[in-house]
Amino acid sequence: MEKTGLFFSYQVQLSEVGQRLDAYLAEHLPACSRSRAAWLIRQGLIRVDGQPSKPSYKVKSEEQIRAHLPEPEPSELVPEPIAFEIVFEDRDLIVINKPAGMVVHPAAGHSTGTLVHGILHHCSDLEGIGSEKRPGIVHRLDKDTSGLLVVAKNQQAHTVLSRQFKERTIRKHYLALVYGSISGESGKIDLAIARHPVDRKRMSTDASGGRKALTLWTAKQRFPGVTLLEIDLKTGRTHQIRVHCQAMGFPIVGDPVYGRKGVMKQIAGSDFRLYQVLKKARRQMLHAFRLVLRHPVDGRELSFTGAIPADMVEILEELRKMN
Repeated sequence: MEKTGLFFSYQVQLSEVGQRLDAYLAEHLPACSRSRAAWLIRQGLIRVDGQPSKPSYKVKSEEQIRAHLPEPEPSELVPEPIAFEIVFEDRDLIVINKPAGMVVHPAAGHSTGTLVHGILHHCSDLEGIGSEKRPGIVHRLDKDTSGLLVVAKNQQAHTVLSRQFKERTIRKHYLALVYGSISGESGKIDLAIARHPVDRKRMSTDASGGRKALTLWTAKQRFPGVTLLEIDLKTGRTHQIRVHCQAMGFPIVGDPVYGRKGVMKQIAGSDFRLYQVLKKARRQMLHAFRLVLRHPVDGRELSFTGAIPADMVEILEELRKMN
C-alpha cells in the first residue's frame, strides 16, 4: 500500500555534527517538538542513510536524514454537539470560555460530554496533533472552575503554545471569592505543592517533594465575611489556587474539597441573610477571566476576557447589596 503523508530529506552539515538525532529533527521539521521527533524515530519513520536509528544517535557529516510524517489518523472519540462560548477562533487556535461543570479532557468516569468532544464537533479544520486528528490541550481547568482556555488546532500552534506555558510567558488571571477578610491589599503565596500523602485526589502544601508554586493576589472588593481576589497565576500546578487559598487560611467559597468543614456557618454567624447568599455557591467560586498570550504563528499579542458566569454574578450582586 502506498504511503501517504509528508516526506522530508536533509543532509547533515559540518556545523550540525554531533547533535542528537531527536534534537536535529526538532530544529528541521516544521512545528516538531523533541518528544514528537523521538516518537517518530521510535516508530521507524526516520532513516539515517536508509537505516533506522535511535533518538540519542549523534548525527555525522553528510548523512542523509529522511523523515516520513504520516497523515494524522481520525480521533477515536466521537464528536458531540456541545454548547460553549467561543471568545476567539482562527485557523491555528480557539479560545473558549468554559462553563463550570464541563470536563476538559476524557478521563476515567468522563468518557463523553467533554470539551474535547465538543471541539471535535465544532472544528472541521483540525489538522491534528501528533499522529491523531484531535485538539491540542495545552492547559486545563478543573471541572467546576469556569473561564478561559486556549486550544491548539494544529501541531505548530500546540508546540509554540506549550513552550509559552513552559516558559511562563502566558499570563493567566482569575477571580476567586474566598472566605474571610484578608489584611492588606496584595500579597503572594510561595508554597510548593505535591500530591496529598493520604488522599491521592487532593494536593497539599505540607507533603514532601512538592514542586514550586507561586500565586500573586490582589484584594478587589471586600464584603461581609468574604473577599473577592484577583489572582495572577505564575505557575500552573494542579489545584494551585484552591490549595494556596486554603493554605493561606482563606478557602474559596463553595469549594467542596479544600473548604473547611463548617466554615460557611462560622463566617455567617447569626447573619441569616449572608448564610443564604453563601449557600447558593454550588461549586468553587473561581473563574479564569483573563488570558494574554502570543499568537503561535504571527507572534502578535492577544488578550482575552471571559465573562463571569451567572452563578458567580448572582452571588456577587447579592453581596454588594449587603455592603
